[in-house]
Order: sequence, then C-alpha cells, then structure tokens
Amino acid sequence: MGDWFPKQTLGSLPEHAARRWGAREAVYFKGRRWSFGELSAAVDRLARGLMHLGIEPGEKVALWMVNRPEFLETMFAVLKIGAVLVPINTRFRADDLAYVLGQSDATTLVIAERSGPVDYLRMVREVPPSRVPRLRRIVVVGEAPRTGTLHWDAVLAAADAVDEAALGARAEAVSPDATAFFMYTSGTTGFPKGAMHDHAIVRNVTDRAFRMSITPADTIMMYLPLFHLFGFSEGVLMSVVSGARQVLTETFDPAESLALVEQERATILHGFDTHFKELMQAQERFMRDVSSVRTGILATGMSSSVPIARKARKVFGSLLSGYGMSEFGVGAALSALDSTEEQCTEASGYPAPGYEIRVVDPETGREQPAGVPGEILVRSYMTMRSYYNKPEETARALDGEGWLHSGDMGVIRADGHLRFMGRYKDMLKIGGENVDPMEIEAFLMSHAAIKLAAVVSFPDPRLAEVGVAFVKCEAGRAMTAAEVLDHCKGRIASFKIPRHVVFVDDFPMTSSGKIQKVKLRDEALRRLPSP
Repeated sequence: MGDWFPKQTLGSLPEHAARRWGAREAVYFKGRRWSFGELSAAVDRLARGLMHLGIEPGEKVALWMVNRPEFLETMFAVLKIGAVLVPINTRFRADDLAYVLGQSDATTLVIAERSGPVDYLRMVREVPPSRVPRLRRIVVVGEAPRTGTLHWDAVLAAADAVDEAALGARAEAVSPDATAFFMYTSGTTGFPKGAMHDHAIVRNVTDRAFRMSITPADTIMMYLPLFHLFGFSEGVLMSVVSGARQVLTETFDPAESLALVEQERATILHGFDTHFKELMQAQERFMRDVSSVRTGILATGMSSSVPIARKARKVFGSLLSGYGMSEFGVGAALSALDSTEEQCTEASGYPAPGYEIRVVDPETGREQPAGVPGEILVRSYMTMRSYYNKPEETARALDGEGWLHSGDMGVIRADGHLRFMGRYKDMLKIGGENVDPMEIEAFLMSHAAIKLAAVVSFPDPRLAEVGVAFVKCEAGRAMTAAEVLDHCKGRIASFKIPRHVVFVDDFPMTSSGKIQKVKLRDEALRRLPSP
C-alpha cells in the first residue's frame, strides 16, 4: 500500500490541472484571461526553451519579478525541468540582489525589465560580477533585447529545438524528494537565509484547499507578492491544485483590489492585518460590492491585530486566522470554517494535520502548560531541510529531533488553538515583511562615517512597526539623519530603511559587551513623537 498522500512534483501541477479543467479560466491579469490548458502549454514551451539554454537539474534559477503571468510560467517551467527556483523579493535593490544571487549560487536570473518607474535591469547591471561568480544567464521580459542578456521571446523561440518527449523524460526524472525551491527569509542573525524545500508543499496546499473548501467555483484575489510564501502557496499553487481561478495584480493597491473583487466576484481574500486595514479604509472612501468574498486568511493573535481582524470579518465575511513561516509553510495552524469568531480573531489557528506544535520555556526547553507563554516549536513533513550553505544558522533553528525553533512567543490555549503573541527575537515585522536588524546594522556601518549602529522597532499605526536606527559616528565625523537615509535609498529594500535616526555618543551595554536593545526601544519611545 502506498503513502496515503501520493507525492507529486510541483512542475507537474499545471499539466494535471489542464487535464482536469483545461478550458476553465485559470488566470485574469489586466484584462486578459488564460485557461488552465493555455497556462500548461505556456509552461511547457518555456521549459523546453530553458532546456535549450542548457539549464541542468539542480541548477539555481533566480526569479525577480512582480506578479504577472510570466512569473507563473517561469516558476513552473523551472520546477518542471528539475532546477531549483529562487524567488527574490521585488523590493530588494542592488545590494540585496547581489547578496541573494551570490549566496544561492544562482546560474540564471529571469527578470521583467521594469515595473512602472522601477528599472530592474539597471539594478542588475549595477551588481559587480565578482559578487555573482556563478551567474551566466540573464533572461529579460522587456521591450527590446539588450546586450549581454537573453530576450524572453528568443528563449521561447528556442523551444522548437527541444521536442516534447525530451521534456517529458526530464520531468519524469524529477524526484518529489529533491530540493525544489529556496524561500529567502530574514532570521535572527546575519543576512537573509534560503530555506530549502522539496515538493512537500503540494500536500500542504492540498490539505488547506480541503479545509477551506476551495473548489473550481472559487476566485482568489491575489495581490500578495508571489515571491513570498503566502502568495506563492495561496495564489499560484492553490489555483492549480483546486481549480480555483486567480485574479492577479502586479502589486497591492487597495482601491484596485476592491474594484477587482467586485468586477470578478472574488470569493477568497488573504492578507496580513496591514492589507486588511488599508482595504477597509479604501472601502470607507468608496464602497464596492464585496459580498462575493466568503473566506480567506488574516493571521492574527497579537493584541494589535485583533481589532483589525474583528472589523475585517464584518466587512469581508468569515476570515480565518493562521500561523506559518517560510521555514515550515503557511497554515501550520489554521482556523476552521466553523470556528467561532473569537477563535478566528484572538487565536492563530488549530494545528494542521501533519504538524506538531509545542510551546516551551526558551531557557529550559520544558513544555509549558496550556495558557502559559513560551517559544513556539514546530515539526512537520514540510519543515525545511536546512538554510542553504548556512550550517550554523541551521543548527540554531533546527534541533536533532526535527523541531524548528521559531523564536516566536506563543501560547497553547485551553481549546487547543495556538496564539502567536510576538517575537522573542529582535526581528522586525514591517507591514508583513520580516526584517533582520543585524542586516541593516551591517549595511549602515558600511558608511565610513558610521562607527556603530543598532536598529530596533518602533510602533507604527499603518505598518505595525518600523525601524529606528541608533547611530554612533566615527570620531571627528558627523552626519545628518537625511544623509543616513540617503545612504540606504536605492541600495536596500525600502521596507528595510529605518523610519527614524537617532544619534548617540554611546550605547547601553551588557556586562558581556552586547547592546541592550530593550533600553534603546524605551529610549525611542521617550525621544520620538508618539505614533
């Protein structure tokens, strides 16, 4: 008897979807519509083009692109030929990009030339070749071919040189246990880390489709970025495993999203509390018919998000709460469609099938009784293999028994639901984006005038929290706050740039020589205007 859940490869999903729902609409984007059959055919053509380029199984292919159909095609084509997909945050800039390309050992980069005013190709050209020694190919979706790059249309044209049988053999050889993608996430120390995953996310998404009753009758409003695990799983993958269509937007614009919900009669709406707060504000400014929405995920549990979750349920219907991380997937815990409103707004879901969740004393490792806070530990079939080429960080996060130490504070309630309460670690969460303060500190200290920097969180009514940089200048050097921020602009992602800069002569230190960030947070609250 085989496994109760037959393993599948991610690259096979569009083909399977085409067999089941071939003529049904799969994607709506900017007035154009694609069926599941058309999506599968586009994926196969690009896959043959990538084979002609010489991309081998196991090669790392980076994808740096806002939401658009080419993202879907590239994602599945890379996975179908057994290469490893490396999605990159589109809010990254030249320095961030160089780090991820180099650290992931990417040999190929696929980009859209630009999105609105953002010139992605220009930023790629700013990356010194010495920082990306393995990068050999840059494929560009754009207006015209550029020197040193491969044009998207040329790659598609080259597909004719590779027959379908060759693609079929290549796809058949892909093991569902092989590494499929890296999901880069900032952790507690150092720079972004690539959480390595195999194809087990298919089970993760399929289970959630069943639990949320997502079927071909549903339409998913997808403005979440596809490079992020939330959009990656709940948009693209959910569509091809459930037959639901997705309405895709390049980026999040609350007014545009509400207009599309009304126009396309979207039934599924996901997001962080930041998204729903802006959606409700846009709805108050100009009312739209959002009665088609029946459910979605709004991760809550923190006291700051509970009021937003309560209000959002009144506007958008029976939204569920959940808990997840790039290291172990979306929906490690999830509410049910018949959970109470209190459970969906004040808790973070019930552990999903195949997931074990413990809350332990972070000092002793002993399990905490129900109702007593501690660190959240998770173990599941989808726990990452490791962080790519980061053994020390992996050892700190993943213990010998397979438990992923999240660094998050939580509690198991008497009803068995998890409640996420905040973070033990110093990591910031700015508008749903995890931001490692040590990465920003290291970047700030690359400026010749900055001797030492420390970044802490500061409350923000729109983004939940933003960064405050405490800066100590080198002797005899002086800077203004504007100069510090100018050093960051265009070089690191906008959400990583501190909102405030505070100059200090010295830092409060522990006896072991560590900066006391708790005191800096208090200092920020004392010195800066109230949010």
